[in-house]
Amino acid sequence: MIISVHQPQYLPWLGYFDKIDKSDCFVFLDTVQYKMREFQNRNKIRTKDGWIWLTVPVKTKGHFHQDISAVLIDDESDWAVEHKKSLMAWYGKAPFFRQYFPFFEDVFARRWDRLVDLNIYIIKYLLQELQIDTPLYFESEVGTTQKSTARIVEICQKLKADTYLSGTGGKDYMDEGLFVQTGIGLQYQHFNHPCYNQQFISAQHPFTPYMSVLDLLFNEGPRSIDIIKETNHL
Repeated sequence: MIISVHQPQYLPWLGYFDKIDKSDCFVFLDTVQYKMREFQNRNKIRTKDGWIWLTVPVKTKGHFHQDISAVLIDDESDWAVEHKKSLMAWYGKAPFFRQYFPFFEDVFARRWDRLVDLNIYIIKYLLQELQIDTPLYFESEVGTTQKSTARIVEICQKLKADTYLSGTGGKDYMDEGLFVQTGIGLQYQHFNHPCYNQQFISAQHPFTPYMSVLDLLFNEGPRSIDIIKETNHL
């Protein structure tokens, strides 16, 4: 059984869903430390001039070492209104915008206190629309006592996984020998970013990869998962 793990991200990119699709089960790391200026509270969308960030403001003052599950959204700004306006402005004419936007319109109309709740709610919807039915778990429910690579191995052991699927960035910090010692296989995700029918492509502004998966979904609709699968292999 192949297992993968990741922090809950905001509007994740294509590779996030490719990893889940390639796994037999997936674990949300909801008890790891929140990291600023990464993708837990922001992601990119395409515009006519390139791309912009959509960022959910969070309360970090005095809480620099908090777990991601404890991170609260800063509701003093109209971030939800701005995100809604941005999606309408840059994807309003996309072929499948009207099919998926009502969900996000509802999301932005709700009040969200914890970042993790917002992220996971959206991710579950996106998985459903991409027709990815990989079973989902939470680290807080699995229960871990270890840190770093040992934490991953512990998750694999508790869920009886024989193989761990890691992002390529894991090569920089994981103790590969620990997998050998515990008899757990280690594979690295090989994700070849596909090109698709993206808006605003021109000689000055060619196809822009590494956007939120919304960019793919709004432009390609039900074909999105096939586009992710067609160019990627373990």
